[in-house]
Amino acid sequence: MEVIERVAEMLGGSAVLHRRVRSWVDLERLVSAGLPKRSLQLVARRAVEPGASVSAFIYSVVPSATFKRRTRLSVAESERTERIARVVALAESLWGDEDEARAFLNRPHPLLEDETPLNVARTEIGARRVEHLLHDIEHGLPA
Repeated sequence: MEVIERVAEMLGGSAVLHRRVRSWVDLERLVSAGLPKRSLQLVARRAVEPGASVSAFIYSVVPSATFKRRTRLSVAESERTERIARVVALAESLWGDEDEARAFLNRPHPLLEDETPLNVARTEIGARRVEHLLHDIEHGLPA
């Protein structure tokens, strides 16, 4: 499965997105229109460690009152959601196991200044750093 398909599946697939995502252009159009808030809930469940607060993660992306009031995310909130979904999808692809990927994402890493990959990936440049780290690990480079 390609990364784009993994990201779309993580965001809820066609059942939640109400269309099939076949390309980065398709995904960009969905993000620009605002993802359904259900997408963020699904990503949070895949990213957050068992026992940690899924709600706290969601409210770190979208304020609680705003999240409760809306059915769709803003463009900026959708971009943050897609970015986290992309990083989680890459980690799951690399490890082939949701639990191992989640453990990696929530464990401080020395090449990320002892921050967790999930925390670093909250910004675009941070997500690029995490993606670079994942690609290095995939290719057997020191990580």
